Amino acid sequence: MAINNKSAPIWTVDRLALFPDSTRIQNDSLTIAGHSLTSLADKYGTPLYLYDRATLDKCCAAYKSGLRLLYPSLSEITYAGKAFLCKAIAEWTQQQKLWLDCTGSSEIGTAEAASMPYERILVHGVNKSLADLSLAIHHAGTIVVDNLTELDRIAGLSSSFKFNDPPHGTRRSFPNIWLRLQPGIAVETHHTHTQTGQHDSKFGMPADEIIEAARICRSANLPLAGLHFHQGSNFRNYAPLVSAIEMALDLVSKIGFDEPWHFCPGGGWGTAYHEDELPEPQIEDYVSLIAKKVVEECRESGLPLPILHLEPGRSLVARAGVALYRVGTVKRRSERTWLLTDGGMADNPRHALYGSRYSCLPVTGFNREICERVYIAGPYCESGDVLIEDLSMPKVKEGELIAIPVSGAYHLSMSSNYNGACRPAVVWLEESKASLIVRRETTEDLSLRDLSIT
Repeated sequence: MAINNKSAPIWTVDRLALFPDSTRIQNDSLTIAGHSLTSLADKYGTPLYLYDRATLDKCCAAYKSGLRLLYPSLSEITYAGKAFLCKAIAEWTQQQKLWLDCTGSSEIGTAEAASMPYERILVHGVNKSLADLSLAIHHAGTIVVDNLTELDRIAGLSSSFKFNDPPHGTRRSFPNIWLRLQPGIAVETHHTHTQTGQHDSKFGMPADEIIEAARICRSANLPLAGLHFHQGSNFRNYAPLVSAIEMALDLVSKIGFDEPWHFCPGGGWGTAYHEDELPEPQIEDYVSLIAKKVVEECRESGLPLPILHLEPGRSLVARAGVALYRVGTVKRRSERTWLLTDGGMADNPRHALYGSRYSCLPVTGFNREICERVYIAGPYCESGDVLIEDLSMPKVKEGELIAIPVSGAYHLSMSSNYNGACRPAVVWLEESKASLIVRRETTEDLSLRDLSIT
């Protein structure tokens, strides 16, 4: 939680708790890691995404300490690349000794560009192409198999596969195979599109297909090494995890794994996006529930303890990120007040997709009082291009900067070039320096993709 300036007006206190840990109000202006947001906007332009390393490190430490304290066997943390991935983030995962979950060839390529060791690259995907699978076989340590068709493809590729010296210099064997279970049990999320574990989900295999997949692995001599499931994204009530873990470990008892074996009950632990959602869900509570349940179930069924994997993405990186926009136009009408910014659904489609709620602070002018309720929207030709609805704010003027917290996950990774929008720059913040880690996309970048019909 951000440490708030004692002189900050009361209306800012809860909102500051949504911002990165190093956020302060200094000289009536927002800073992160000691860097003035006004100065960063002047230097790098807007829209601009900021990532606070201190917040990332602290969240990662909470997962690690919880597992060390509560789980008596080996454990690993896998960063979910789909939340946000670039070369610098991949490098950070290696400084923290995390695994990296990649979906598709491009994310595997990012991991390779960051010189990640193959054994820490784990590949997901619900419909992996032959190209994806071939790349994963050559460059990843683990493939999570989503369906029987995919498994048949892997078996076919394995029969003609030869390992030479890999990029990192040590000879290696075929990637471990984990099977993705569809437990038929969803967690409660704010939108059905963020649920993944229910019976009608497109993800994973029901129990009977998992048993058949295990048989295929053994007949094809594939290294069957683990079981995975995922129930949904941004949930707070972990009760459905209990039933899913029980079901999964009962299935493991029937299949049998050689030791050491791996078990991953996914990720998706929630994050507060709006002050109405505080207090922030506690990582320690989530880790405790999973660790204790896995130990209990394994002891009761006589299973050896697995290497336990957790896959946090959002809960690691969301609150570390802040989106910085400049207000270009203010429309004060009798029906509502619109603050129109230079970014919107092209860099953050979550409100348009899921109706996600956000909060906001002006970057300067904290001596003002709340005086109106505003709608914050972007410049794009789409009525759904809205970032925030009906939020209390002081009177914001055209040209001001605003900062939207909890912007670190599922913004840039789902961004687009709608209306020719160029994706924003990304800056990595530490106390001693601010580093550009993703340059702003340009119109020249977009035109380089295009070919003439002549």
